Amino acid sequence: GTKKKAGCPGLGLFYTILSAFLFSLASVLLKKIEDVHSVEVSAIRCIFQMAFVLPGLIYYKTGFLGPKGKRIFLFFRGFLGSTAMVLLYYAYQAMPLADATVITFTSPVFTSLLACIFLKEKYSPWDLLFTLFAVTGVILIARPPFLFGSHASGIEGSYSNHLKGTIAAIASTLSAASTIVILRKVGKSVHYFLSIWYYAVIGLVGCLIALFVLNEWRLPHCGRDRVFLILIGLLGLGGQIFLTKALQIEKAGPVSIMRTMDVVFAFILQVLFLNHLPTWWTVGGALCVVASSSGTAIRKWRHSVKKAKQREI
Repeated sequence: GTKKKAGCPGLGLFYTILSAFLFSLASVLLKKIEDVHSVEVSAIRCIFQMAFVLPGLIYYKTGFLGPKGKRIFLFFRGFLGSTAMVLLYYAYQAMPLADATVITFTSPVFTSLLACIFLKEKYSPWDLLFTLFAVTGVILIARPPFLFGSHASGIEGSYSNHLKGTIAAIASTLSAASTIVILRKVGKSVHYFLSIWYYAVIGLVGCLIALFVLNEWRLPHCGRDRVFLILIGLLGLGGQIFLTKALQIEKAGPVSIMRTMDVVFAFILQVLFLNHLPTWWTVGGALCVVASSSGTAIRKWRHSVKKAKQREI
């Protein structure tokens, strides 16, 4: 038979870095948009994802509803995933970009906790330590007045908006972690495109209902903002594609560790394009969260490698 062509070493990690850069760039554009609600931005992102996924569903003949026993899981995957996106976009608009990005990186820690509760996965003392690191990082970023005083530095606008953004970012992280737990429960019995389809359709319907209730739907007055909205959809889609490709050719552990480049890009882009220098509190919080998420990823990676070696034996 023909020999399989060897893959390019490090290509998966390069895709991960590229994905992180595209996601961070989309976040900067979101901060630059004026007078457009985060729910409307999310709706536009869902439209782009639907346009991309629809040809794939037709090509792979997966159907639009999925297996009967998995539809309820797919529904909650779509609902929680789209909720995480809306809350994250709101957090980006309400607080500094780097702060919101750092909080979202507590997701692996919360995923371990939720997997222990709902999937009966092992939760070790190391996981508890990483959880405490993550919580410490969030506290350093939120800077509650009863610990840091009523005049905390490095906050965009009022502390009230900063607090709302922090709560939204934490809720987004919990929703994203719940989504990962659901995807683990479903396993490989459902095609990846079908999972994204539910995410996009349910997200679009939910966003349209929310925009109708809030009476927030409007076309941006500035032509620049319209271009930014289109670019956010394209960049978010590109980031999703490259992250998926990275996970297809590289182990999940190295990809999870390399995804911490999101935090690095967020800090750099915030300084370059938003003229907002992060405070030392934010830097300290970022170090705590990155250490926590990296530690969690390394432990999961080593555990999976150990199990693979035991199967070989």
